[in-house]
Amino acid sequence: MGVLDQCGASPAPNVISNNVEQAAQVCSLPLPPQQYIANYTDENIKRGKAPRPPPPVYDTYSMFGNTFNADDTIIRPLETQGIKRLYPHNFDRRRELRKLNHSLLVNFLDLLDLLVRCPESGRRAEKVEDLSLLFIHIHHLLNEFRPHQARETLRVMMELQKRQRHEISQRFQKHLDKVSLHVCSCMMDSSQKDNTVFTTGISDLGSLILYDFYR
Repeated sequence: MGVLDQCGASPAPNVISNNVEQAAQVCSLPLPPQQYIANYTDENIKRGKAPRPPPPVYDTYSMFGNTFNADDTIIRPLETQGIKRLYPHNFDRRRELRKLNHSLLVNFLDLLDLLVRCPESGRRAEKVEDLSLLFIHIHHLLNEFRPHQARETLRVMMELQKRQRHEISQRFQKHLDKVSLHVCSCMMDSSQKDNTVFTTGISDLGSLILYDFYR
């Protein structure tokens, strides 16, 4: 418990604001979406009051508390980041991921053994660095699969859209066939009514002529 909590005092508003801004800059998770829910309501969108999307970043940007350049490659080689590569350039990614995962478990067990047997040993920091290096390599290998994952996601999304449009076109064709049948039926009924009216008119005209003749 802090001094302010013990005294029952509240921190100044500017202190709270600074803490929130700092947390927003370095937090690995997004802020609660309540602000988006409040801003992007249906009424605000209809009236054009919803905030516009931010402009594209062309120079530098901050993410997870680190500064990045927009011109940098998305997946940078390990050597450009000052990280020692543990696997060759030509390799099988699945095989290397299995090996890295196995090495990660072995080093973690070694670290636990050191903490039990000799907690003050200097090898503890060395094992922590080894674990960190293994995690970096695993993360890097997984990131190299991101382009393939993006292509597969796009392919699945396009197949779903294609299937949905095909289903819509089939439903539209069914409704079109029904409408065509109704139109044809109405035209046939109208034609039959016209023929009946024409026949009745001729019969009435003939009766009138005969009446005038015999009169």
